[in-house]
Amino acid sequence: MPLVTTTEMFKKAYHGGYAIGAFNVNNMETIQGIVEAGEETKSPLILQVSKGARDYANMVYLKKLVEAAVLTSSVPIALHLDHGDTFEICKQCVDDGFTSVMIDASKLPFEENIALSKRVVEYAHDHGVVVEAELGKLAGVEEHVSNKYGSYTNPAEVQEFVEKTGVDSLAIAIGTSHGAYKFKGEPKLRFDILEEIQQLIPDFPIVLHGSSSVPKAFVDMINSYGGNVAGAQGVPEEMLRKAATMSVCKINIDTDIRLACTAEIRKHLTEYPDHFDPRQYLKPARAAIKEMVKHKIINVLGSDGKA
Repeated sequence: MPLVTTTEMFKKAYHGGYAIGAFNVNNMETIQGIVEAGEETKSPLILQVSKGARDYANMVYLKKLVEAAVLTSSVPIALHLDHGDTFEICKQCVDDGFTSVMIDASKLPFEENIALSKRVVEYAHDHGVVVEAELGKLAGVEEHVSNKYGSYTNPAEVQEFVEKTGVDSLAIAIGTSHGAYKFKGEPKLRFDILEEIQQLIPDFPIVLHGSSSVPKAFVDMINSYGGNVAGAQGVPEEMLRKAATMSVCKINIDTDIRLACTAEIRKHLTEYPDHFDPRQYLKPARAAIKEMVKHKIINVLGSDGKA
């Protein structure tokens, strides 16, 4: 099955009360683990590439790995640019065969955000590619995206933004944040904002960034085998499941992939100090990613059986 856009995925998800997982990819093992999980659960998938992934792996390598995943699987897969912050990088990804791009101009004033997002939409739509934009600012740090203080999305701006830009989906800020340290106190999401936005723009797909749950089991495993990620806390899975039953059609997951991978590598190298073949420790790391993604698909996203 060739790469697809997210248009049909989101339409079915919105009315089906589930969300599609958008999983960040950086290397072969990560892509294999995610796609194998999607294949076993019969779930559609979004593989997304960040600026950091492009710099780390080289886009040619990543694109060929994604092509291999598409050739060896039967579920719908979209290839998405995560947090593109310029017209040029969005254009390059459209030209490179991505089926979806995100223009993140949320750091700009409202009118400038509209202008840049609209420019990307016009180019992408001319090439059959869909566009996600962002309104509101997420706190936290992840690769080149860094914001000490977040700001909630203002529902009063949403309808105007969507109408003037022509975007296909919208990332909003309701309390999620980037990285592994999302909450200092009790986790809380502003479902009242989500509900108001859903009423203002019905049938329109909403996106949640910064939605890893930072499972305690992975954190404890990393720390028990020499790591130091004390105090890490993510978004409770029951909150994400609730969001997926509303207008949220895409939920981004990156940190949990990193935690699952690193936890297994640390464990393996501690238990087998004589191992030096990367295949020996990357194989269980890949398996851990796969099992984590399967859990998300079935218990959090609800997208199993929806391929």
